[in-house]
Amino acid sequence: MLPLEGITVVSLEHAIAAPFATRQLADLGARVIKVERPGVGDFARSYDTRVNGMASHFVWTNRSKESLTLDVKHPDGAEILQKLVAKADVVVQNLAPGAAARLGLGYEELSKVNPVVIVCNISGYGKGGPDENRKAYDLLIQSEAGFMSTTGTPDDPSKAGISIADIAAGMYAYTNILTALMQREKAGQGCEIDLSMLDAMTEWMSYPLYYAYEGAEPPARAGASHATIFPYGPFSVGDGRTVILGLQNEREWKAFCELVLEAPGLAADSRFSSNSLRAENKIALTQIITTSFDDLTTETVIERLDRAGIANANMNDMSDVWHHVQFEARNRWREVQTPKGSIHALLPPGGIGSEPRMDAVPALGEHSTDLLAELGYSGSEISRLQNERVI
Repeated sequence: MLPLEGITVVSLEHAIAAPFATRQLADLGARVIKVERPGVGDFARSYDTRVNGMASHFVWTNRSKESLTLDVKHPDGAEILQKLVAKADVVVQNLAPGAAARLGLGYEELSKVNPVVIVCNISGYGKGGPDENRKAYDLLIQSEAGFMSTTGTPDDPSKAGISIADIAAGMYAYTNILTALMQREKAGQGCEIDLSMLDAMTEWMSYPLYYAYEGAEPPARAGASHATIFPYGPFSVGDGRTVILGLQNEREWKAFCELVLEAPGLAADSRFSSNSLRAENKIALTQIITTSFDDLTTETVIERLDRAGIANANMNDMSDVWHHVQFEARNRWREVQTPKGSIHALLPPGGIGSEPRMDAVPALGEHSTDLLAELGYSGSEISRLQNERVI
């Protein structure tokens, strides 16, 4: 039995933050009912067609859910929605600012008919404050939280290659919901979760925030290198490839000089005798390292790094990750069904016993008829709702 079996989640969700949170609840056994617009559904369904004609973001964040199409602005649709959420354990929404309140999905309204309901609101800036009603997308929050000021090269700030602000918000929504469920077991009451993308992303920015404490100089943009630790990052090798390596302490610096660069005297060079000095003189040290690597193959460099106990990694592309030996050796791949056939999917990280649920990615409205029948609607009523495009 999975930990969240018996828990029902109703989610008015789109894009990434809320779907990522609820998919993880579904992984643990929760029943997740995804409410989508008739005809078009979650707009992330049409982001691209890279997975057998389906969108890559969508198949990632929506397995193991039930899809209900519903025009929530239609009186009949609003009634269906209220019947659903009245019986739900958790309601999640990341609609436009103010939309959930207009639909009667505020915690105050829902708690009157369902005192144990947990309502998780995911928004860009949170409740209250001058930015409460601002629209927010991943790129915009990366910028607002200062992430882009620390990412990229000295000349060009850059966003992350993944939706990191959405992912941060989704993870905090997930963990807050789990905590709320534990609290409900003790107190017997539901609660409201006010989850801001800006809060989530800025929490992840705490190291550069503290580095720039009380007006100090913020960490410089360092590309794929570390802003304050050196050597730490990519270094080119004589065979045209790149090795990623990182040093954390003086013991490793000495071993790096002796066993990797084969220049033991460098460890005592006054320019490089501490991490702060190595970072300050990184241009000169980079030249020394790359010159040392010029006559070596990647395999030789990695062998030396391993012998010296220096952490290192391959700079993999997506094809390399699909075929990573570690995933195969640990049996991490599974098959997930979709409307366009089965696809590979990684098991969720961690695990506490029974293997997580990895059921199908739903077609748009696939479960509408069954869900309405479960709510007591007759076949003729369901047909009428279909004809009127309520579902």
